[in-house]
Amino acid sequence: MEESVQKPEKELFKVDNNLLKRLQEKLGYTFKDRNLLLQALVHRSYSNERGATKIEDNERLEFLGDAALELAISDIMFHEFPHYTEGELSKLRSLIVNERQLSKLAEDLELGKAILLGKGEELTGGRTKPSVLADCM
Repeated sequence: MEESVQKPEKELFKVDNNLLKRLQEKLGYTFKDRNLLLQALVHRSYSNERGATKIEDNERLEFLGDAALELAISDIMFHEFPHYTEGELSKLRSLIVNERQLSKLAEDLELGKAILLGKGEELTGGRTKPSVLADCM
């Protein structure tokens, strides 16, 4: 039996609208499609607990976001450091694009307050786990 995967719009009521508004203000960006913002906040554990009515979690967005972030940072570094070798650029990029830096940014944005987590992940401190926070970025 194939599971249906739903868009997260029905879950909006579970995230405080004021929290989403403050998050968008901190980002300096207002989402045209609030479902994308919400999907970025849905951890796999939350989706898995939904049974046959799973909602889309953030893993596909994480894949796309990681690629976009690496491309953007690479482009900036390529132009800012014209004499750096490929190896030097790669090392520098890895200092910028990593779990530690992304989780710090997520903490500054208070993303942990908005993440939709499964009960088990919630109980094990998922809101403050660097890996969970970085994945939401």
